[in-house]
Amino acid sequence: MPPLRTLLAVPVSLALLALTPTASSAPSASPTDALLPLLVTRGGAPGAALLAREETGSRYAHAGRGMARADHFRAGSITKTFIATVVLQLAEEQRLSLSDTVEDHLPGLVRGAGNDGRALTLRSLLAHTSGLHDFTARTHGTVAVTPLQALRIALTHPPADRGRFSYSNTNYVLLGLVVEQVTGRSYAAEAEQRIIAPLRLTGTSFPGSETSLPSPHGRAYTTDGEDVTELDPRVAGAAGELVTTLADLDRFYAGLLGGELLHPRMLREMLDTRTAHGSYGLGLYPVRLPCGTTVWGHNGHISGSYVRTAATVDGRRVLTFRVNTDAIADPGLEPAVLAAEFCPRTS
Repeated sequence: MPPLRTLLAVPVSLALLALTPTASSAPSASPTDALLPLLVTRGGAPGAALLAREETGSRYAHAGRGMARADHFRAGSITKTFIATVVLQLAEEQRLSLSDTVEDHLPGLVRGAGNDGRALTLRSLLAHTSGLHDFTARTHGTVAVTPLQALRIALTHPPADRGRFSYSNTNYVLLGLVVEQVTGRSYAAEAEQRIIAPLRLTGTSFPGSETSLPSPHGRAYTTDGEDVTELDPRVAGAAGELVTTLADLDRFYAGLLGGELLHPRMLREMLDTRTAHGSYGLGLYPVRLPCGTTVWGHNGHISGSYVRTAATVDGRRVLTFRVNTDAIADPGLEPAVLAAEFCPRTS
């Protein structure tokens, strides 16, 4: 996944919306739903879908082709919020500390080209301030590698400025190894026991080397139109292998921010962006919208799928939307969708 960008205000013209075909959904006054067709016409996606969760219920809408509410899809780097939650739970249990170094848990593993695990804390991995090179820059996120192979690729490059935010999938591959070292079980098994089962996320899984998606599912396409529905998820591992559904992502972020998975003190740690100088917390990041509202969540990008989940800080309102291709061609559409959903409507 590329570095996260700041989402800016994007005005949405009512005249433009009036000329745009409406999304395929139940009748709704939501301006968010009216933006969905633009993810197809201007965003270059075959199809787009969203599921909004509020205290009064859920609202689903879709546009284009190949989308259904119950579909399973690949969530890419949204996996990072799951992995970060597991690490923070282990910190609550005092089985590790965020100030531990990588060396404390994986002695001798991080060495080379100026990289040194003795100087890297778990907090720096969680916040992307370790300076470790992103291994997917070499593999382009399409070649399946083991965690150790990913690490070897990263360690052939000198570190970026340590302490400065620099998004790197290598950080979360290492955190997956730390979880396994501390617990004696895979990060997938820990996430299933600690998150997926308690929240009853029945459509969510860590597929390992399984290349097919569970049913039901649609097709996934690159921006060039290649069908990449069958994909080896080991291209991402602990940094992005998750398979899930719209409803499960809404439920996960509502539960996480609502205090169901972490004690208040540790949740405050997760939302503290000071380590990354405001850019990123520990496994999720904030976006301040034009109306002054700040939403929290993550995006996920993997071949054939782009997903974005955002929520209010209390988890009472959550929006997940996705397209069935690699990326949204018009970068202004994502902030427009978030503003339409979370900013107060004016008549």
